[in-house]
Amino acid sequence: MIEILNRLADEIEHHLRDEIDLEAFARTSGTTAYHLRRMFSSLAGMPVSEYLRRRRMTVAAADVIGSEDLLTIAVRYGYGSTEAFGRALRAVHGVSHGEVRRHGGPLRSQPQLRFRLTVEGSAHMDARITERPAFRLIGHAARVPLIYEGINPHIAEHVASIPKTEYARLHEISNTEPNGLLQVSDDVDPDYTEGSQLTHMQGVAVTADTAVPEGLDAIEVEAGAWAVFRTAGEHPEVLQETMAATATEWFPSNPWRLRPGPSLVAYLEYSEEAGTATCDYWLPVERV
Repeated sequence: MIEILNRLADEIEHHLRDEIDLEAFARTSGTTAYHLRRMFSSLAGMPVSEYLRRRRMTVAAADVIGSEDLLTIAVRYGYGSTEAFGRALRAVHGVSHGEVRRHGGPLRSQPQLRFRLTVEGSAHMDARITERPAFRLIGHAARVPLIYEGINPHIAEHVASIPKTEYARLHEISNTEPNGLLQVSDDVDPDYTEGSQLTHMQGVAVTADTAVPEGLDAIEVEAGAWAVFRTAGEHPEVLQETMAATATEWFPSNPWRLRPGPSLVAYLEYSEEAGTATCDYWLPVERV
């Protein structure tokens, strides 16, 4: 996977003045665009599209400093007007193309990315692979923005709005693995862009033929393989560190890739007073 990401970075350099066909690139590289985008954003800290824009504007700034017509430069880099080009330039460099032309900057350069696999210490990740038939997730769902670190206040607000009696009701409905109360993330942007919308559910897993009770939402989950990671410690910090480590450590070292589907966090133990939890983090995967 690291080799593929580096080839993608090289491919981007060859397409700074046009669009890259990520689907075609993924197919010829023996992976999927979904997995490629998720791994790139997790490791680079930005979506492929944002990195392409930053690299494009880094190179374009050198042209703006010259005397060439601005519309010609804009069209060269795929923009239909100087206004659209100027907005993109300002988003990256924080200044207008007029200021760049008059003063030469200031400019914020985006270096070319190079991905490397680093071995650190002897830490290990507890994981298991399990095949599951199709099942259904039932619970209370809401659309919330993606936040990487700390407690997501939008999720916290959603959780607080659910009556305590509903959790007992959900536990009674649960009848298949993953067991227990689940935090579900579905319809996540493949680029994993912070601030993008996703569906968050507080719910449980049931068999595919279980009826959906009135007043509850449902998510249908396809049959397939799952990678399950056990986490224990300070919550949510340890869980979030494990989520990040799946991209930086586990996927580059194992013959599995992400497939479309919800990610699940099953709470096995939770102490609000101590701020700790033991969880299983479920990711839908397929063999490379």
